[in-house]
Amino acid sequence: MFSGEETKTDQNTEPLKEKKEEEEEKDLEALYEATMGKSVTVGSVITGRVIHIGADNIMIDIGRKIEGQAPIKEFLTPEGNIEVAEGDEVDVLVERINTAKGLIRLSREKAKRLKVWEDIIQAYQEKTPLRGKVIERVKGGFTVDLGIPAFMPASQTEIKLLGEKEMDALIGTEVDVDVIKYNRRKNNVVVSHREVLEKQRDESKKKLLETLKKGDVLKGTVKNIMAYGAFVDIGGIDGLLHITDMSWGKLKHPSEKVNPGDVIDVKVLEFDPETEKISLGIKQLTEDPWKDIEYRYPIGKKVHGKVTSITNYGAFVELEEGVEGLVHISEMFWTKRLRHPSSVVKEGQEVDVVVLGVDIENRRISLGLKQTLPNPWDLLAERYPPGTVVDAKVKNITDFGIFVSVDEDIDIDGLIHISDISWDTKVNLKELFKRGDSVKAKVLTVDPETEKFSLSIKQLSPDPWEEVAKEYPVGSLIKGKVTSITEFGAFVEIKDGIEGMVHISEVSKNKISSIEDVLEVGQEVEALVLRISPENKKIGLSIKALEDAQAKKEIKEKEPNKVSVNLGHLIKEQLKDNKRKE
Repeated sequence: MFSGEETKTDQNTEPLKEKKEEEEEKDLEALYEATMGKSVTVGSVITGRVIHIGADNIMIDIGRKIEGQAPIKEFLTPEGNIEVAEGDEVDVLVERINTAKGLIRLSREKAKRLKVWEDIIQAYQEKTPLRGKVIERVKGGFTVDLGIPAFMPASQTEIKLLGEKEMDALIGTEVDVDVIKYNRRKNNVVVSHREVLEKQRDESKKKLLETLKKGDVLKGTVKNIMAYGAFVDIGGIDGLLHITDMSWGKLKHPSEKVNPGDVIDVKVLEFDPETEKISLGIKQLTEDPWKDIEYRYPIGKKVHGKVTSITNYGAFVELEEGVEGLVHISEMFWTKRLRHPSSVVKEGQEVDVVVLGVDIENRRISLGLKQTLPNPWDLLAERYPPGTVVDAKVKNITDFGIFVSVDEDIDIDGLIHISDISWDTKVNLKELFKRGDSVKAKVLTVDPETEKFSLSIKQLSPDPWEEVAKEYPVGSLIKGKVTSITEFGAFVEIKDGIEGMVHISEVSKNKISSIEDVLEVGQEVEALVLRISPENKKIGLSIKALEDAQAKKEIKEKEPNKVSVNLGHLIKEQLKDNKRKE
């Protein structure tokens, strides 16, 4: 096991065994140092051929009709199987020679270890990498098998710091490492994979800077993500992939398009060799979807899309990547007044919509949802033409009228304006109606374009003003009761709901300073009809004209509605007299 950059002897090893191994290491080191580059027998590494496999040893021919023995345990796999066969060539170290007994002791393991050390020292001196396998995690790093165990600190695994999962994933992988420290006597080697990666990155960066140009398409690895974009390693150099260059459509965050570790194709948009700043793009690898958009989405075309976001004023629908349109809240439903678009559609929902307008310059498409449904206004106009008498139910009462429902199948409310409630202009809607009341009404208009549906209750009965005009033509004598007095005249009730006005100038032939000097509310009076306008709901009356006519004794005692035989002539004469006096 290793601690930091130094290995430690297993504390559970028996002292005698430890001493013996140290002596063997010293002997082997002495042999190694004594035989480097020399041709000697003891300590030499020789290639031999397996000639016999025994129970405990393997006989190996090392040439010149000389045979040696090596322990069979050095030729076993981890599973306990012999990994060589007779005739195979193997490298062995001449460990001992006993000329008296004619015995040569060979070691395959020590030959391997000598070869490994040769490679380690050469790699350290020449600064070349070695290939090793990460076999386990230890305190502070990893153990890497180079033929002998080597220690790789956690800080030397990658250029970036690794997380726990990433560190566990290294176990069992093969990596290239540089030897950064070794101690032959202590059998200690420290290696770095990071140095190899940095060299590769620097070399790649150097080559890239020599050839990189605007418009190049490269493969890159996403390193990290910010709110405004992502940094992408394109071979030793990091370029910025801005969020606006990731997609032709709108992204809320770069993570919607890329994630750390993703290998992606990018296009070089801008490159400054001096500052080494690089701008990259993904969307530029595809054609702008707004090109020829008006031909793909003509006005009136029904298309399919997906709701991407919802606002207070509508919902955005993606028609294809990079192309979104807005369904305004007013285009979602024919009749309902929606408080919020979320009551009709949900984010992620697929919908059919109709293209209402295309603004290429501002990259906007107006869409309609209600246009994919039958228009209830057309059905209403077909079922209830003007003049139709309907049974309606009061839905709501306002100051200006009442809203009524006429058809449960058609969710459209009609309005009966206060002026169409009664021929009597003085009505209190809240006293006359309550919600749920049933009323009969006549359809006045159904206008699908302006979405107006108006009805009338008063038109179910004759206009009393038309009747009054016939009953009381100009010059007629009326009898009535004073209902109210103002500065400019007095109102006289002729019939229920019908009032005429006596202007202050028509109250008396004598000069008066105040009407109240002559008239009072509730007083019964007689007057002549000066003028009448059924359209404007106005009747002009005159008490003075009646007094003048009576003074000339030209009015005979007749029925009130028949007095007008010669009264018209008298009124005209009286008016002429008044003008002359003025």
